[in-house]
Amino acid sequence: MHQRSGKAPTIKDIAVEAGVSKSAVSRALRGEPDVSDETRQRVQAAAATLGYVANAMARGLVSARTGTLGVVLRDITRPFYAELYAAMQARAERSGYRIVTSTSAGELEVADAIGALRSLVSLQVDGVIIATAQLDSEHLLPYSERTPIVVAGRMEANDAVPAVYCDDQDGGTALAEHLLGLGHRKVAVGLVDSAYSLSQHRRGVAMIGRLHEDGAEVVAIPLPNDRELDALFEASAGVTAVMCPTDAAMLLMLEYARTSGRPVPAELSLTGYDGLGPFATPFLGLTTYRQPVEEIGARAVEMLLDEIDGRPTEQRHIALRGSIIAGRTTAAR
Repeated sequence: MHQRSGKAPTIKDIAVEAGVSKSAVSRALRGEPDVSDETRQRVQAAAATLGYVANAMARGLVSARTGTLGVVLRDITRPFYAELYAAMQARAERSGYRIVTSTSAGELEVADAIGALRSLVSLQVDGVIIATAQLDSEHLLPYSERTPIVVAGRMEANDAVPAVYCDDQDGGTALAEHLLGLGHRKVAVGLVDSAYSLSQHRRGVAMIGRLHEDGAEVVAIPLPNDRELDALFEASAGVTAVMCPTDAAMLLMLEYARTSGRPVPAELSLTGYDGLGPFATPFLGLTTYRQPVEEIGARAVEMLLDEIDGRPTEQRHIALRGSIIAGRTTAAR
């Protein structure tokens, strides 16, 4: 049985394996041009054989960079955060950066999120992207003096912290206008507590405001989050449409409507929000607002790289617009 030696291979080990000098190994691993193709191939083959991994921390002591970006991700089980992470990873790789992520298979609470941020900073990452609504500027500012920080996926109130996010005012307004155009005049809106999610709260406020502008009767239902919907279930009995804060909430409403004998959309129209992953498939046919998550992720990385390189942009907060998906969960009244 193979026993681990516990000793990581060094440049000296590679030099012996490849039959070249230590300096040639160093130049080849750094990608310097004054190394022959034959030597480079021999060094790469030896490094692969020995399982050599460069010490990023040691390189960082020399260059003041580790080539890594940290990400605090709220809940990897949600399509929004999964797709946001994929977009950030793809953009970071194009610039030669790796991503170190701290996340949770469920809600990342405030204390855990702060601990994750502290751990990433201690790893000497070059910058951190915060993709969780649980940490506001009060939590972030003490660390932003030491490490560049960008918020992704939610609005940030403090100009000192750069942010890129979906324009929830536009999304909530667009969905409300869609229902108004279908003739709905009595609508229930799930209004999520801002302490849980400022983004979900803002889109709910926008929905309510636009419906009121048109003279529609609005039943605003305060919700602790987008998963505890008992009050919204009860309110649906007296309206023709329900506006949910997320697609996940709309799926719960669809199941409730099915079990309570209210066919969708014949008797009850439903809208969601996010339009990502399986929730965006034509098979489900959900009426929702698609967040531009790929662009949010890419722009967040670009903003962070600008901060790292000392060229912050004048536009510190970027609100990106998404698009309506008119599916089969809404119908004319």
